[in-house]
Amino acid sequence: MTQSWNPTVYAEIGAFVPALGAGVLEWLAPKQGERILDLGCGDGQLTAKIVAAGAEVVGVDASPAMVEGALAKGIDARVCNVEVLPFRSEFDAVFSNAVLHWVRDQDAMLAGVKRALKPGGRFVAEMGGHGNVAAILVALTAVLERHGCADLEDGVNYYPAPKSYAARLVAHGFSVEEMQLIPRPTPLLAGMKAWLTTFRKGVLDAVPEALRQTVVEETVALLEPALRDEEGNWTADYVRLRFVARA
Repeated sequence: MTQSWNPTVYAEIGAFVPALGAGVLEWLAPKQGERILDLGCGDGQLTAKIVAAGAEVVGVDASPAMVEGALAKGIDARVCNVEVLPFRSEFDAVFSNAVLHWVRDQDAMLAGVKRALKPGGRFVAEMGGHGNVAAILVALTAVLERHGCADLEDGVNYYPAPKSYAARLVAHGFSVEEMQLIPRPTPLLAGMKAWLTTFRKGVLDAVPEALRQTVVEETVALLEPALRDEEGNWTADYVRLRFVARA
């Protein structure tokens, strides 16, 4: 199942994603003259900050629309599937924020990252970790099952625990320097319906059209007691896995 992205909608509904990327950007600590690959650059909001630090940056993303947004910011951005990276021993660092949990073939991606790095290069990333949006996914899966669409959520994302992902990195020739699982309750200023129709667009597009609105409404209703406060504010139960690994 393919998740599609609209840069305009993402900038409005998902603005919190790059905004909360400051922490992993600090771990990257880009330096003047470094050559850095931004894996899943999106529309280039964080990529531009790496460029501003004086690094030479190449951004790659599977979404042509997102790449267009990054190009409009003057970024060297290219359409590329991160599972088939074409680079070899040319980057001082590979960076990624909020992307790796969308990757189906983790081993192909990690092998490509390892190839792309110079010896001793670093891989600095943040992704969804174990327990990420658990309440949202339980509610959505229950509603999908009720309407005979239970399998649509299967395998959409990968939210690993630190120990298992560290082992995967080591198996690909990385040494893990630091890794943290970070609970991050995240305010959803646009509300839960907007989150579902943006971040679960691929799932909802696979639901029969006549049922889509019902699925969204029933999921929102299930989540209200847990994630909506008495003033009507929504908070998503985000958990992030952040790491630095060395090739």
